[in-house]
Amino acid sequence: MQTHTLGSTGPTVSALGLGAMSMSGAYGHADREESIATVHAALDAGVTLIDTGDFYAMGHNELLLAEALRGRNRDGYLLSVKFGGLGGPGIPPLQLDSRPAAVKNFLAYSLTRLGVDHIDIYRPARLDPAVPIEDTVGAIKEMIDAGYVRHVGLSEVDAATIRRAHAVHPVADLQIEYSLISRAVETDVLPTLRELGIGLTAYGVLSRGLISGNYVPGKPGDFRAHSPRFAAENLEHNLALAEALRKVAEPKGCTVAQLAIAWVAAQGDDIVPLVGARTRERLTEALPALDITLTPEDLTAIEEAVPAGSALGDRYPAAFMSSLGVGN
Repeated sequence: MQTHTLGSTGPTVSALGLGAMSMSGAYGHADREESIATVHAALDAGVTLIDTGDFYAMGHNELLLAEALRGRNRDGYLLSVKFGGLGGPGIPPLQLDSRPAAVKNFLAYSLTRLGVDHIDIYRPARLDPAVPIEDTVGAIKEMIDAGYVRHVGLSEVDAATIRRAHAVHPVADLQIEYSLISRAVETDVLPTLRELGIGLTAYGVLSRGLISGNYVPGKPGDFRAHSPRFAAENLEHNLALAEALRKVAEPKGCTVAQLAIAWVAAQGDDIVPLVGARTRERLTEALPALDITLTPEDLTAIEEAVPAGSALGDRYPAAFMSSLGVGN
């Protein structure tokens, strides 16, 4: 397994990370035993970076990971945890709490659920408009000084917020959606990260399966049914982008998913793709993407198959877009 260092101050991690959200029902039913087996397979393959959120199924994901990681060497993996998302009866979607006291409260719950004594990268899931980012990062810094956290991370914020946060404490990485059809980070955010020496962990590299070549619609409980890119009026057009990629992938002897992951990885050694595999089959498909070498001709062919801005629909429903630091 190849490794990268996240920015100039972050940890060294596997060149591919495992995103665990889909193991807790976000895309429909996920088999618990298969999810645990997938985590084990990832660790055995050398994947060291595992990403979760304390609000993924309201703690279910952390408890699942605790079971999967039980008995494993704590120095053999790194946990990236997002916090701040609120849920429960009567709480509207996307309510956030990143007050310093809440940071420490959420952290205590995560440490208990995960069964660990520290979190490697701790990050607010979104920017809380009611709390200055300096206050939130300052609270994480206190937890670093106390030994409960190793590094500060950010998620889905703009370049100005990155600068403000980094001035309080060095930021290891920004987690943000980045794929062939979600490239808004390239304008301001990615140059800012590189100027400041901050890494990027890219989620949604397959656009939630849309450009994986494997998407099957109509699964009960799949939140993608509410995503504009998966809406009936956009889906056929967007799935055609995956088929255009297939014409580039097949001559190279790889799958559409592998090509899409390889493209993200090829954008720089400071970028680590997160793959949301919830089965060993999908993990096994994703891992060889790191071994694919994309020539300048390949990159041109990929860009021609899926030009920037070619997808129809926003990456989140309209109500969620306002919480993002960048658009599509």
